[in-house]
Amino acid sequence: QVQLVESGGGLVQAGGSLRLSCAASGSIFSPDVLGWYRQAPGNERELVATITGGGNTDYPDSVKGRFTISGDNAKNTVYLQMSSLKPEDTAVYYCNLRRVIVTIERGIDEYVYWGQGTQVTVSS
Repeated sequence: QVQLVESGGGLVQAGGSLRLSCAASGSIFSPDVLGWYRQAPGNERELVATITGGGNTDYPDSVKGRFTISGDNAKNTVYLQMSSLKPEDTAVYYCNLRRVIVTIERGIDEYVYWGQGTQVTVSS
């Protein structure tokens, strides 16, 4: 079982920066994929960034060049550094862990864990 706790959200002016943190309790394994998602009112939850155990990262075009995801294995923590923030970045940001376990007996099992979310508000 994994628990994820986000922190670092808040109110910032457009053009500003924020760093979100996600502390994970429980064991994190190298094949796990950690990520950040966000959900604005009336919108579906959307992917913001992912990072693999090998350090590979991925971003949608909407945040590429402005957001950076990173991890600290010693602290079991993943970060999202957000810069050049825009009002449209306003949303609740969620930390996510996706784990896929393959066994002969069960085949493929996927486990997805979510944090409780942290509000980010960007004023114009």
